[in-house]
Amino acid sequence: MNAAQQQAWALMQRFVEAHSRRGELAEALGFRLGGGRGKVLFQLRDGPATLVQLAQANGVDAPYATLIVDKLEAHGLVERRPHPDDRRRKLVTLTPAGHRAIATADAILLRPPPAMAALPPEDLGRLTALLARLLDADAAGQD
Repeated sequence: MNAAQQQAWALMQRFVEAHSRRGELAEALGFRLGGGRGKVLFQLRDGPATLVQLAQANGVDAPYATLIVDKLEAHGLVERRPHPDDRRRKLVTLTPAGHRAIATADAILLRPPPAMAALPPEDLGRLTALLARLLDADAAGQD
């Protein structure tokens, strides 16, 4: 990494850390969404999934996916239901509390930092273009 890349990375890290919403989210929910719990919770937004599907989607083994679901279930955010096609399998689905937790998380995490509102439209356009280029380069590197 050259000096310009290091400086850009350091500034980006400082900005992201300065505007982290983890504490605010944990306070609003009453617990932290670490350990893969947040990812699984948000994945269930689109509908139920089996433990195997959740494990595959998150690159973890089935026992770890079970632990994640156990924690979410303990907080009342998900429940296991029998699979309609195979009663040996379970579907993990959001509870009403899980839907509320996602809405709360969205309200907190999708709120832009105040500093962004201070940027003129042309700067926001440049920032958007740069971030899109970074995402495109990242996606191209993963192919």
